[in-house]
Formats: sequence, C-alpha cells, structure tokens
Amino acid sequence: MSRGSIFRRVMGADFGRLHPELRRRFSVGLDGGEACVGTGTMDRIWHGRGFVRPFLALGATRNILVPRQGRNVPFVIENVPYVDSFGRETVSFVRTFQLPAGPRRFDAQMVMGPRGDRVLDYLGTHQHLASDLHLAAGDEGELIIRSGEHRFREGPLDVRVPGLVGGEAEVREAFDDATGRFSVRVRVVNRYVGPLFGYEGSFTAEYTDAARHGVRPGLRPVREEARA
Repeated sequence: MSRGSIFRRVMGADFGRLHPELRRRFSVGLDGGEACVGTGTMDRIWHGRGFVRPFLALGATRNILVPRQGRNVPFVIENVPYVDSFGRETVSFVRTFQLPAGPRRFDAQMVMGPRGDRVLDYLGTHQHLASDLHLAAGDEGELIIRSGEHRFREGPLDVRVPGLVGGEAEVREAFDDATGRFSVRVRVVNRYVGPLFGYEGSFTAEYTDAARHGVRPGLRPVREEARA
C-alpha cells in the first residue's frame, strides 16, 4: 500500500476533501516521485507597523519572512522532496519574491512530526526556528494551515518562543477552476501587536520527476536541525 506524501499521512481522510488539484500539489513527495514548481504573481506583499521592520529585517538575513512591501511581484515556490541528513523525508517550501530592490527568499523545509499528527516546519537557512503546522480542508476544498508552537534552537539552546515576540501564521491555498490557477493567502499575526507580515496572489504549477529534477544547489538549508 502506498504511504503517500507527508501531508496526506498527517491529514488522513481529510486529505480527500481537498480540491483534486490541491491533492496533487500536496502529494509531492518521495513516494509519488514528483516535484512541483509554482510560478506566478503576488498581488500584494505587506508588513505591519514600522516597529516590526527591524525584526523582519533580522529574519531576512536567514531567509525568514520578507521585510519589503510590494504589489504585482513575480513569485516562484519550489516544492522538492528529498531525504535530509537525518534520514527524514523532507519537502522544500522555498519562496522567491522578485522585488524591485532585488530578490528576497522565504525558506522552509517540512518534515512529518514524530507522532505523525502534524507537519514540522523548519524555517530559514539554518533552521533556527521550527513551528508545528496543523492542516485541514476547508468547506470549499481549500487547504488551511495554521501554525502552533514555535521553538528556537541554537547549539544546546532549545526554547519555546513566547507569544510576546512570536507570530501565529495562517495559510489558505485554493484552486480556481475558472482561471486554472492556485491562489494563496498568508497572514502572520502577533496576538499582542497585531499583523506582522503577509502576502497574497496566484500561480500555476508545473510538475517534474523528482529524481530527474533533483535538488538544485542552494535549495537545501545551510544547517539542518535534528530536534523535532
């Protein structure tokens, strides 16, 4: 019996409620043998009030979040499955925004949590931040992803990120049959200070053979984190 992608395994029967095109996109993995590259435009990239910009700029040094705003920004997302250095099936979620001042990346690598009930999202070039992700199908067949606990890891340090400085993310991805495009809306909010960062737009997807496509140089993080 096919095991399916990490997303299918985590969602269980709920995976079947997704739009068929979303089921294919989130079936990307070693078992299915496909990689996916999405190409499109973000209608809007935004960030919160001025005082959040230094935090976004700091995160951007490790390809976490984007400290710029823009409209009609060309966008690429690379979802490529591979086995990380700890033997775990991993799917890249590397997003590149072609902003006027130069490209900006928002990197994530996703693995299945140790209990199989969640996806673990490692953020940035050095995976210093990790977040639990909870996936569900919406009433219209869209995929809804909400973040849970965030942890910061550096050397022996392993601490929960307090709510005062952390952000709660919600991602909604859908497929529009009329346009043949995926739509995505991402919103990161701090429970105390309000909206931090987000983007929304649409893209088309191209699927390739994962083994033939391989993992291009620079797609994997500089440092991988074993702790789940």
